[in-house]
Amino acid sequence: MNDDELRARLIAAARRHPPSDRVPYAFEKRIMRHISSAAPPTLWALWAGPLWRAALSCIAITLLCGVWSLASHRHADAGAGFSQEFEAAVFAPVNQHVEDAW
Repeated sequence: MNDDELRARLIAAARRHPPSDRVPYAFEKRIMRHISSAAPPTLWALWAGPLWRAALSCIAITLLCGVWSLASHRHADAGAGFSQEFEAAVFAPVNQHVEDAW
């Protein structure tokens, strides 16, 4: 079956069964009552959703960073600590003799 024949059959079937103009009883009153019963959103309500999503993502990032720092801390104990290396780098000029500097 080609597209033109299918389109012609569908249009003919739609013309045999036109849509109804009948609307359910008091439909517009029910819709208007539903619209008027909804409270307008407040500023806090508009901010609540994004703030909760941001809080959850921050907790997830904090947990991931904590796990990463614990995992990397175990491997860092093998050599000299960062504090010892930092102290040696900072006090290196102080440890030199004045004569050696000239």
